[in-house]
Amino acid sequence: MDDQTGSNQSVHGNSGESQSGYRVLARKYRPRDFTDLIGQAPMVRTLTNAFETGRIAQAWMLTGVRGVGKTTTARILARALNYKTDTIERPTVDLNELGEHCQAIMDGRHVDVIEMDAASHTGIDDIRDIIEQVRYRPVSARYKVYIIDEVHMLSNQAFNGLLKTLEEPPSHVKFIFATTEIRKVPITVLSRCQRFDLRRIETSTLVDHFRSIAGKENVEIDDESLAMLARAAEGSVRDGLSLMDQAIAHGGGKVDAETVRSMLGLADRSRIVGLFDRLMAGDVASALANYRDQYDSGANPVVVLNDLADLTHLVTRLKFVPEAAEDGSLTEIERTSGAEFAARLSTPLLSRTWQMLLKGIAETETAARQSASAEMVIIRIAHAASLPSPEEAARIIAKGEFSSAPNPGNGAVPNGNGAGMASPGGPGASMSHDPGSAPRMMAAGGGRDGGPVMHLAHSGEPQPQTVGRIEEQVETVPVRSIEDMMALADMYRDIQAKIQLRTMVRLVRIEPGRVEINLTDDANPTLPGELIKKLADWTGRKWTVALSREPGQPTIAETENAKREALVSDARQDPDVAAILKHFPGARITDVRIIADEEEFAPESVSESADGDILPRDDEGFDDPF
Repeated sequence: MDDQTGSNQSVHGNSGESQSGYRVLARKYRPRDFTDLIGQAPMVRTLTNAFETGRIAQAWMLTGVRGVGKTTTARILARALNYKTDTIERPTVDLNELGEHCQAIMDGRHVDVIEMDAASHTGIDDIRDIIEQVRYRPVSARYKVYIIDEVHMLSNQAFNGLLKTLEEPPSHVKFIFATTEIRKVPITVLSRCQRFDLRRIETSTLVDHFRSIAGKENVEIDDESLAMLARAAEGSVRDGLSLMDQAIAHGGGKVDAETVRSMLGLADRSRIVGLFDRLMAGDVASALANYRDQYDSGANPVVVLNDLADLTHLVTRLKFVPEAAEDGSLTEIERTSGAEFAARLSTPLLSRTWQMLLKGIAETETAARQSASAEMVIIRIAHAASLPSPEEAARIIAKGEFSSAPNPGNGAVPNGNGAGMASPGGPGASMSHDPGSAPRMMAAGGGRDGGPVMHLAHSGEPQPQTVGRIEEQVETVPVRSIEDMMALADMYRDIQAKIQLRTMVRLVRIEPGRVEINLTDDANPTLPGELIKKLADWTGRKWTVALSREPGQPTIAETENAKREALVSDARQDPDVAAILKHFPGARITDVRIIADEEEFAPESVSESADGDILPRDDEGFDDPF
């Protein structure tokens, strides 16, 4: 059952506790009225207004994650609908004292409040029982209330069987549905219900709630332990109190941070802050030593990465929302260090770290050796921390702050401060610059392994400035068009390249050593890199192939098709051809040849196919379509 827990000491202490012995905190502190519900103020306000004005719905749909109080809210709502005391004889949300039906409803044993778990009653037969019973008036209460938990588990037939009754229920019947999977509930059912989305409880609210309960239970617990329990609960009161029960059992009535950390398999927050600091400084050795220390202490590699992701999110949030530091779930070191990191670290760096952590967490979760995988993630993040963002790289290029002789060993391009900045493509990569135009990533030849590497360039038509050693290159084979490239492909008997150039490449502009193209939708994304290698082999010089957003010229195939369609259209207007097509039903024009004026048309040069097509004779042959 899905329930939330309240903060009212008066909610426990009934006879059930003495009869059954110890009761878990989640049951002991379950809310009994709307004032006990925490974190659901919008819903309570709406229900209060509805009850005061008499606009009480016929059905409600309560949604939310596990443990936020859906079933508990349903019971409180059933209690409010049937509330009756010596002085009050109407539905009300003011439940200060126990009414005639209240205790039985909260214990789940009232004859007129029927609770059904849809997970175990999914069929149409179960719904038929409800439909048969709704015609009868309640035995003792004002309303007969049906609470159906996990309603999304009902079958389609069951939902369809419920629709008519749900739309026009008898005046003495109310329905309350609860579900964690609202998307699985048919829209026809949702449209007949008043919907309430129960919110996740904020971490700071959970901390205050758990502290209050710990005081009532006479349990000594520190703030760091409360923060860890609240974060682990992920917005669920029930989950958080279950963890708190476990922590009290572990600590023998006293809960400290080390006990909770050991129980949850968490890393020390101060160590996480230290690891994050080393990563942002690019100190791989210290970062690995910090991680190994946490791992040897029992921290789970995936948990360490998740904690790093949480800290990255916190620092990024503090950068834009400084008042978030007042969150009660934060420890003092998180609050102070987070603010320091937020002031020092750039948004692109934090965003890049976040993305790498998300990918690294997924890799580590499925890795056979999780510790080694986590170490590789840490190494990647520390290495990337010293690299500039694309915006910074473009700014450096625009200012001309690059060296003309980078170290060929690591491809580093010193920036304006003399610090090493890795070239985007590693050794052999270059950056081109056109003042006044936006940067764009391009592929270029000349990588260490002979394959393509990346150039950072601008989209204009300048003479590119190449970072690194500039070599004079002589154009041994002139290439001024796609047709020239096709001729080279034909010369080197590369039929696949010839077909791709003909059908997939739209030329935008071309100059010696550089070509800008646009690709058709069916083109292989690796085609620019392949062209780099092939053009280098065919022409004996390095080429840059850039993908442009401009539409460019039509492909060779598109141009030929357009010409062919124009010729066919003209041929259809010819009286003789029109007469032939009319004489042979089903005939079609498949090709048009232009005959020189001095040549005579030979009737035997064409023949009629079996289905009436006009085709050239075999001795005419076909031109190579490529």
